[in-house]
Amino acid sequence: MSLQASVGTRRGGLHLRVDVEVADGEVLALLGPNGAGKSTFVRVLAGLLRPDEGRVVVGGEVWDDGSTSRPAHRRALGMVFQDALLFPHLSVADNVAFGLRTRGTRRAEARAAAAGWLARVGLDGLGDRRPAELSGGQAQRAALARALVGDPALLLLDEPLSALDARTRLTVRAELRRHLAGFRGGTVLVTHDPVDAMALADRVVVLEEGRVVQAGTPVEVARRPRTDYVARLVGLSLLPGTGEGRSVRLDGGAAVAVAEEVTGPVFAAIRPESVALYATRPDGSTRNLWRERVVGATPHGATVRCELDGEVPLVADVTATSFAEMGLAPGAEVWAGVKASEVAVYAR
Repeated sequence: MSLQASVGTRRGGLHLRVDVEVADGEVLALLGPNGAGKSTFVRVLAGLLRPDEGRVVVGGEVWDDGSTSRPAHRRALGMVFQDALLFPHLSVADNVAFGLRTRGTRRAEARAAAAGWLARVGLDGLGDRRPAELSGGQAQRAALARALVGDPALLLLDEPLSALDARTRLTVRAELRRHLAGFRGGTVLVTHDPVDAMALADRVVVLEEGRVVQAGTPVEVARRPRTDYVARLVGLSLLPGTGEGRSVRLDGGAAVAVAEEVTGPVFAAIRPESVALYATRPDGSTRNLWRERVVGATPHGATVRCELDGEVPLVADVTATSFAEMGLAPGAEVWAGVKASEVAVYAR
């Protein structure tokens, strides 16, 4: 097991309590809103912040145990930050070789290792440049090479793609995925972007207000979100309620028809593409039909994502043409219909 961490610490109004394990070769994504405690936890793992309680064990070695703490420079870890944070006065090659040199590796050997990693990340021939001469994507590749050149036991990635433009992000994400697949240690990826988590991670841990609120594979978390934050990230309307046969009585009082018998506390989840919008009340057999008001509208790829408020709060995706023809500006009144077979239900 690469990482076993059970830590608690207070930072201002945040009381962080996290228990995680990361296997050799596994990528764990920490997903959560700003202020949830993601970066605080990573700082504890890196030795930049001492926890108030708990243990951090990496590769069988104790890094923190509440009474003693191994200094950051003596931890076998690599770290990539949101901004590459390369030393501006050093060449790219010397940046990559820096960690090896601080551990006593001879200059020629360190530079040879750095050159090898620069070639692996697509920066062959750029070792003599200064960081200011690199693009954002190149700088992040150099930072990744610097983190991996020492063969760390643990790799920490703190929002490594968030500062890149959309096109560069796609390229660097694909390259990062390839390098992570060959990394033998454990990786902890901090992100607030569900696409990064789904594309790069083997498992996802969701933090909210310093606590783990959900954990599982990316598919499990996306299909069965357990908080409104996660549901919004993956585009679902999450409706807590109580199963009553082929109906879910929502906590707010409304009822949602479902396709199968359900009992007890449940979540009803509805995808945006499953919500049909009508300017007037439609005829037909749709069992779920509610009067709604458009409170927000945002372009979302080839569609417009509409936030709806009413008896049942929903999110709906409509084409740009339908959006214009129906006059779905904020404040517009509509009817929303959802087939019972399109409502996913699972236990709370």
